[in-house]
Amino acid sequence: MATTTDAAANALGYEQARDELIEVVRRLEAGGTTLEESLALWERGEELAKTCRRWLEGARARLDAALASEDSEEAAAAAAAEGGPEGSEERA
Repeated sequence: MATTTDAAANALGYEQARDELIEVVRRLEAGGTTLEESLALWERGEELAKTCRRWLEGARARLDAALASEDSEEAAAAAAAEGGPEGSEERA
């Protein structure tokens, strides 16, 4: 079951999640927080990292689909070009 913070992280855009993740890492590296605060920051960082990963995986899938579509269109055009003259000869 998704928590409220999971839902909030999912609502973020990639850049927002990345920027917040950078801030979380900066705060953790700076130290000076209690154990409880550090754990909360770590958990938030994990949620943000998952959000970023989902955005990147979605972008990769869209690129792969676009490239596959482009490849199939090129293959269809090449097949039509190869079959074109033969089809003309059959009609003549």
